[in-house]
Amino acid sequence: MSTALERRPPHRTAGDRIFGTVAHVVLTVWALLVILPLIWTVYSSFKGSREILTSPFALPERWRLDNFVTAWQEAGIGRFFGNTLIVVGSALFLVMLLGSMCAYVLARFEFPGRRAIYYALIAGLTFPLFLAVVPLFFVLQSMGLRGTYVGLILSYAGFALPFTVFFLYAFFRQLPEEIAEAAAIDGAGDFRTFFQVMIPMAGPGLASVTIFNFLGLWNQFLLPVVLNSDEDKYVLAQGLVNLQAQQGYQSDWGAMFASVTITILPVLIVYVIFQRQLQGGIGPSTNK
Repeated sequence: MSTALERRPPHRTAGDRIFGTVAHVVLTVWALLVILPLIWTVYSSFKGSREILTSPFALPERWRLDNFVTAWQEAGIGRFFGNTLIVVGSALFLVMLLGSMCAYVLARFEFPGRRAIYYALIAGLTFPLFLAVVPLFFVLQSMGLRGTYVGLILSYAGFALPFTVFFLYAFFRQLPEEIAEAAAIDGAGDFRTFFQVMIPMAGPGLASVTIFNFLGLWNQFLLPVVLNSDEDKYVLAQGLVNLQAQQGYQSDWGAMFASVTITILPVLIVYVIFQRQLQGGIGPSTNK
């Protein structure tokens, strides 16, 4: 008789099976609601306007790559894309630098007012964005920053900062104190310890929050619409809305769908490339 214990699958009750079935049905319906419009948008970007209006759900009779050329050059999507890269890239760098430093200080150092600062930042997560745009509008206008790259970058970074600090606080909180003590014994100062020791150890958390911030900043719509009135500095969301308003009923629907596809393509690429880091980085608990 074998001495090895035979592993048996856990017993599943009728309630577990029903719950599993319902969960799979709900997730399947939810996935279809997300994926089908995305697929329809992509293959519609290869069709002409007449074909889109007469056969909206049929596959293209001829795959038209010229829609992307028209969207990029004539519709100005290339300029909007460049503006978005400047604003989102700069804001992402700024918020990750300041957010990681702030989270590290709040998690690793004891000083008067530390808890008040932490909870004040967390309270920023509960503040609705649409309530802040009016005072922010007048603040940037008084500083001469409304309608500028700097104004948009600071606004983007400011609204992403509370989430960044909240997310990274748990990662820095769980890092071993002995590592920092060993670095101090070796003569490393606070900045060197932070950038050369703590940042690499918090890499999964930094990767995850960077992806989350990129997705949120790239899809931002309300802030640029309210704070940016300079057409030369329109981001993609503004550019698409403005393009549709200008064309009216004479819209080039093929180029419009191509513009939307160009807009969502970077988000899909980032998620596909970094999905493992995103899933693996959400490990530590965010409890204090």
